[in-house]
Amino acid sequence: MSALGDMASAAGGAVTGGLWKVGAIVLAGLLVLTGGSLGGGWWLAAHDRDKAEVALRVEQGTSAALRAGINTQNTAIIALGKEKLKAEARGLAAQQLAAANGKRFDAALAAAAGKRATTCAEAMPIVDQLLKDIK
Repeated sequence: MSALGDMASAAGGAVTGGLWKVGAIVLAGLLVLTGGSLGGGWWLAAHDRDKAEVALRVEQGTSAALRAGINTQNTAIIALGKEKLKAEARGLAAQQLAAANGKRFDAALAAAAGKRATTCAEAMPIVDQLLKDIK
């Protein structure tokens, strides 16, 4: 029986050794599949990150261009505001000058209002005085 026990023992050892090899192969296959799927996921994540970085650079360029446009507009608005103030000052000066000229003209007309002339020779001194008063 010892030969039979040896044979059973050898058969049991072969079965146990074979199961270990099969288990190792299955486990290695699972590890390869898991590693491959994780690597694929890692690659997809890196690819999406790269695409997002490109989109971010495009948006940053667009944002910079818009910011530059806004700065240009603000500069133009400030310049227009300064020109408006200068124009208002010129308009006020013109109004004051027109008022002074109007007062001079009214005073010249008031001075000539009481005078009467029937001939050109009588009217010319009045006209000359009127012109001097207006200047």
